[in-house]
Amino acid sequence: MHTNTLQQLSALLHAKQVSATELTTHFLQRAKASDLNAFLQVDEALSLEQAKAADLLLASGNAGPLAGIPIAHKDIFVTKGWRSTAGSRMLGNYTSPFDATVVDKFRHAGMVTLGKLNCDEFAMGSSNENSAFGAVKNPWDTLAVPGGSSGGSAAAIAARLAPAATATDTGGSIRQPAAFCGVTGIKPTYGRVSRFGMIAFASSLDQGGPIAQSAEDCAMLLNEMVGFDPRDSTSLSAEQGNVREDFTRDLNAPLKGLRIGLPKEYFGEGLAADVEQAVRAALDEFVKLGATLVDISLPKTALSIPVYYIIAPAEASSNLSRFDGVRYGHRASEYKDLEEMYRKSRAEGFGPEVQRRILVGTYVLCHGYYDAYYLQAQKIRRLIADDFQAALGKTCDVIMGPVAPTVAWDLGDKTNDPVANYLADIFTLSTSLAGLPGMSVPCGFGQGEKNSKRPVGLQIIGNYFAEAKLLNIAHQYQLATDWHTRAPAGI
Repeated sequence: MHTNTLQQLSALLHAKQVSATELTTHFLQRAKASDLNAFLQVDEALSLEQAKAADLLLASGNAGPLAGIPIAHKDIFVTKGWRSTAGSRMLGNYTSPFDATVVDKFRHAGMVTLGKLNCDEFAMGSSNENSAFGAVKNPWDTLAVPGGSSGGSAAAIAARLAPAATATDTGGSIRQPAAFCGVTGIKPTYGRVSRFGMIAFASSLDQGGPIAQSAEDCAMLLNEMVGFDPRDSTSLSAEQGNVREDFTRDLNAPLKGLRIGLPKEYFGEGLAADVEQAVRAALDEFVKLGATLVDISLPKTALSIPVYYIIAPAEASSNLSRFDGVRYGHRASEYKDLEEMYRKSRAEGFGPEVQRRILVGTYVLCHGYYDAYYLQAQKIRRLIADDFQAALGKTCDVIMGPVAPTVAWDLGDKTNDPVANYLADIFTLSTSLAGLPGMSVPCGFGQGEKNSKRPVGLQIIGNYFAEAKLLNIAHQYQLATDWHTRAPAGI
């Protein structure tokens, strides 16, 4: 059952060939037996209680397609009754009294929460090594990072510890771990998925999305995730184009006439040969499916790294100021006065990467530096978005390229070089800065250490609200190839 798609699991549940309780028990056993450190919390009693409720819903005949299917949540989404830590000591013992909107939507759809998934602390990182609770291992090669910050989500799907997972993408944190772990993930248009109950990192960039085995699975999950939420001030309304839709509706549409833009900036210096070879082979497959390739330019791509690492830390500095040892979260056990309590509580609660970004963000927001750094970064952000609009719809219908310049690197390789970690996001940051939808689709393998195979992801970027089109393109590619069906040894 652990190799089945969501569509197949749904069919088994509705045909009464398996119960939600049996399915949940199966995945709980797999999660508890795993040594990948993908799960931060598994609570059998809580999960089985939800599974029993799902079985009653299925028996009533009123169940939707996702009823009874287990799902695991990135520990950035607060979840009632579960610890919600954001991968940080600061929230190490925090149990949420309410569900994030995303969690609530899946609960109402009848899905069963399997547990909470490991992530980089406050979603800050590209390798999942910044978690206060230890790094996640890549199931394809346990010496390798799984990508970040949603490394626990991607690793859980790749290792078949869960059939579905939630994730978040601030600068590539759905697409990059999906690429490194050989699974499928999609970041929707900014504002389509509610951020209510998502522990904030950078409010103008954070966006929730699904990670699963296939594009069809992601489409089924996205059907439940999107929609206006009045509790989220950044949520797009129906009037702004954010309407509930069936993302599976166009999955089988042919790709004849599709124009695929290839940015020259994505295929230049720094792109590993094995990654380029896998991506080029995928592009050849699209040509066979009736698409045409068009050379384009996104000239501000190189600026996305400095722009992102000004805007995101600035917003993080503001968002994380609430964790001061007073209201909730970690408080130092010994202190002389209020100022020392603040200082010691934050120093003990936050890890080095979070502290680094808070310091950078506070600096660029200081009087005298705001205009020189933050304001200029916001202006360049608009120019980056304009680059995409100059290409999409005019020269091409979608943009494709690699998700990352290399396959997953070894655990520990870049721990002491944060800039090298930041540079790994070169192909994903600009999409996030522009608020566009993008996804990662498995398209082959590159070479890791000791001749190990490490997955390569193809990135597909579309215009605003083009998620259905991206999923259609990915689904047609997955019908013609089998990269998304492959699993690590021993699965």
